[in-house]
Amino acid sequence: MRTAYSVQTVRAAERALMARLPEGALMQRAAAGLAAACADVLRRRGRVYGARVVLLVGSGDNGGDALYAGARLARRGAGVRAVPTSPGRAHRGGLGALLAAGGSVAGSADEGAAGGADRGAARDAAGGAARDVVAGAWGGHVDLVVDGITGIGGRGGLRPDAAALVRAFEATGAAFVAVDLPSGVEADTGEVLGDAVRADATVTFGTYKPGLLIDPAAELAGALHLVDIGLGPELPDVPDLEALQYADLAALLPVPGSESDKYRRGVVGVVAGSARYPGAAVLAVSGALRGGAGAVRYVGPGADAVIARHPETLVHAGPPAKAGQVQAWVVGPGLGDGTEAVEAVHDVLEADVPVLVDADGLRLLDAAAVRARTAPTLLTPHAGEAAALLGVPREEVEAGRLAAVRELAARFRATVLLKGSTTLVATDAGPTPVRVNPTGTSWLATAGSGDVLSGLTGSLLAAGLAPRDAASAGAYLHGLAARHASDGAPVAAQDVAEAIPAAWRDVRA
Repeated sequence: MRTAYSVQTVRAAERALMARLPEGALMQRAAAGLAAACADVLRRRGRVYGARVVLLVGSGDNGGDALYAGARLARRGAGVRAVPTSPGRAHRGGLGALLAAGGSVAGSADEGAAGGADRGAARDAAGGAARDVVAGAWGGHVDLVVDGITGIGGRGGLRPDAAALVRAFEATGAAFVAVDLPSGVEADTGEVLGDAVRADATVTFGTYKPGLLIDPAAELAGALHLVDIGLGPELPDVPDLEALQYADLAALLPVPGSESDKYRRGVVGVVAGSARYPGAAVLAVSGALRGGAGAVRYVGPGADAVIARHPETLVHAGPPAKAGQVQAWVVGPGLGDGTEAVEAVHDVLEADVPVLVDADGLRLLDAAAVRARTAPTLLTPHAGEAAALLGVPREEVEAGRLAAVRELAARFRATVLLKGSTTLVATDAGPTPVRVNPTGTSWLATAGSGDVLSGLTGSLLAAGLAPRDAASAGAYLHGLAARHASDGAPVAAQDVAEAIPAAWRDVRA
């Protein structure tokens, strides 16, 4: 399991560990891991000896980590130049170590210009100063830039002078390695509230931070490298965020026993599709048939289309309450908003079994009815649907995904799977970590893929998984199936459904 902790928790753990270590030992551990990762990047680009490395260093410990790492690289024959973004405030011990190892220190962008009233003029002045600094670094021929501008305590985007330096060095084509997290992103939330570094790799210490795993910040982090600095024993058992790995998922997936039959394995009911969107019914059933339940019971007007594609499906004209016994319901994909759709959603929410609500079902559900349910409810909105449920602009959800999924879970007293570039799963049950899904591909942004996910996840519910586990496993398998189906090329929703068995076997193997 990959876990992440908040800034407050990390700070407390670091204090506890530093109290038991010699002064400076923790920074040296971090610097050693950072230097090793930077050396790996340089070797992939050519070599360490003779490479040209720039350190962008702020006034905090991240700047110190960068300076000590730079000293290690300089001792290995790299040319290393530090560029302080806060002159006179850089880590003195780190500066001394770098100079002793043969590194150098350059000037920085004009901070006075950045603080002026005319922000446009400040940006222009900062940009000009930044270009001068870049030109002074081997004529702008730079192999690696180490971002040690701000740390996990940073708030808001980069200041204009620092942003100008970053943009100027980006133009050199150098690789960027961020120290702990890219400067300018919010460590606890994954928000990006201004200019930020876009790293090729991020070297983080002790534990992952939530912002490294949640978009939009995660998109800026590049490849993640975790350096063990001994923080583990000081961290609490319950993290703020967690991401399943193959072994975790393999332990969750249902496996039939020798005495299993289709009913013991679970029956999932699917209420989806309409005269306008019969394909939604087919796709939801396609996902459900491959999700571990023993049978799929379909209710709705798309029966002919479903049977034509999946003759093993049990179909019923409805209403859901009269369709037969199920262990979980999926309701909403392509349902429309007519009277029958409203009645179907109401009928399903009355059932005393787990219910997954998606797509049109989310627009038709009664929040009070969801909160009053005694059986579990799983909501699976994308950002636009989540925004409608919360009564906020879509942009607010996309910028603050972690806050949105937590608020939805609390408001509806339900488990929530928030779909998107980073899929998150939250529950209203106590201090439970939010789960972030690590699989997927940008090609998954295609019509009907959410219908497949709903059916797949509902089937896992019917097979006996708890809502949080079903949502996590469904998202993981769905993303992995998309990778299998796509292999770098465009993919259709039905392709994803058909690749679920391959993804399942991959995980089990």
